[in-house]
Amino acid sequence: MKRKTGSSFAWGLLLMAACCLWPLQCPAIDNSECFDCHGDTGLTKESTDNILNTEITESLYVDEDRFDRSVHNLNGITCVDCHSDIEELNYDNEVPHKKNLKKVCCASCHEQAGEDFKNSVHMKLRTKGITMTCYACHGYHYVRQMEGASVTERENSICLKCHNPYQFHAWLPSRSSHFANVECVVCHAPDVPRHINLKIYDLVSNTFYDSNRLFNILGVDFDQLMKTVDKDGNGIIDPDEFETLVLVLKQKNIHPVFHAELVADISSIAHHVNRGTAQKTCRKCHLANSPYFKTVEVVFNRDDGTVDSYRVDRGVLETYYVNHFYLLGGTRMKLMDRIGLLILAGGACAVGLHLTARILTIPLRRKNEEESS
Repeated sequence: MKRKTGSSFAWGLLLMAACCLWPLQCPAIDNSECFDCHGDTGLTKESTDNILNTEITESLYVDEDRFDRSVHNLNGITCVDCHSDIEELNYDNEVPHKKNLKKVCCASCHEQAGEDFKNSVHMKLRTKGITMTCYACHGYHYVRQMEGASVTERENSICLKCHNPYQFHAWLPSRSSHFANVECVVCHAPDVPRHINLKIYDLVSNTFYDSNRLFNILGVDFDQLMKTVDKDGNGIIDPDEFETLVLVLKQKNIHPVFHAELVADISSIAHHVNRGTAQKTCRKCHLANSPYFKTVEVVFNRDDGTVDSYRVDRGVLETYYVNHFYLLGGTRMKLMDRIGLLILAGGACAVGLHLTARILTIPLRRKNEEESS
């Protein structure tokens, strides 16, 4: 009995020692603590971190509402997950953390994107003394889901910050149409997967329909709608089923056309932009079996920037309801081809019949001429 008590006492001492020696964990720093200061629009600092090494006033303000809608916040990433050298806040100091923080390394999480970025013209700019960082293109605190973004939104938020496409595409026919409907990296990152996005546009209200608005009007959710439309349940909407989708929309007083855009998949390989590798072969697109149209999806934007999407047969691009996305040789409307051929055949037949009638009536016309003379 005494030996058992002594053993228990020894184990108790050992447990107490382990608790005392175990490293103390810093309490988690909540985002709200950061916004106590960084939510102030007047918060600034003097900095010489620029290409000219001149002193500039840099804003340290972060818009909390915009940050709340960012892809990082929506995925539970906190301020100190990126600014990891902030371990604690000391409010006795004028600045409660170190004044000079380390630069955030995005590749700590986005490892594959970091590797792919190494093989890019933007990375190679560093040999000229120009440092291109991730946030030079993607921004700092307001990075959002781009899956449902339009071509204009994708280009304005990234490529057009530096590049004016009209300065470098003099060889390209119909430049405005290309720039409006084809994302830059579709051509400039040849290895990136690409697809066609179809979005519902109402001709009367002149607005696009997002998921919430559309499904509230229809009184169904996305899965219920697609189950109604995709009658054979094969996961792809064919042209006939597409007509059913249009009919369902019209029954709810929606007057749809489908706005098509050629965009790149959200993939790290989109960073593979290099000089001399851009796609300049027109037949890659302007071809009936173009690989660029292999994947077509009808998409409905959610509030967080993600999408509800469903595969669509590429034949839908040849229908009346996708009326602005005609690519010569690429999205021929076969029905119109047949009608055109019938018109040409009818005209040829009319000419042929006329000539045949003239030839067959030569003797009769000669006889009439002789009698009249």
